[in-house]
Amino acid sequence: MKYTLLSDGSSDRALVPVLDWTLKQEGVAAIQGEWADFRHLRTPPASLTERIRLAVELYPCDCLFVHRDAEAEPQANRFREIQVAWQESGVCGSVPVHVVPVRMTEAWLLHDEVAIRHAASNPSGRIRLNLPRLQSVENLPDPKEVLCNFLVQASGLSRRRRFDPSAAIHRVAHYITDYSALNRLNGFLAFRQELARVLDAHPNLRA
Repeated sequence: MKYTLLSDGSSDRALVPVLDWTLKQEGVAAIQGEWADFRHLRTPPASLTERIRLAVELYPCDCLFVHRDAEAEPQANRFREIQVAWQESGVCGSVPVHVVPVRMTEAWLLHDEVAIRHAASNPSGRIRLNLPRLQSVENLPDPKEVLCNFLVQASGLSRRRRFDPSAAIHRVAHYITDYSALNRLNGFLAFRQELARVLDAHPNLRA
């Protein structure tokens, strides 16, 4: 199955390992994923409708994962926003899947201390990391800032001069090998239910 991830921002490409893991759990045998990167374009698309249309044009796929952080909005509002934009885009030949974390993508990366230490290039560090309880990560007002702070702590380096935590965020996702803990989070469960529904409706995607 060939898929493309259309995300809110460049740091959200960290979702690619999450998608790969989840697709395997849902029985998809072969996976080829890409992140829709518009940074090289002179005039990147602004509206979600145009971004969907261009993502499928530049990165043809069987399935387009459309990511939107819920942030202060109810998840249902983001789902409707994606559905309307998809209909307006007129895209054919690809199937949409909504990916809407309750807050931000980074909330889904706050459960694995080992991965955070490796991403900070200090896997043997002894500085204590008091990660938030998994059940609380979707209620954090700024999960990205929280994750960046933990990466700085884990690195043992200075944030301003010697360590850039934002550049390490996507590495956390690659170091996590098991995302099953996220099955206890409402945002992730909603995503898995949406993915399962799409795969059941298009069984050829599992081949």
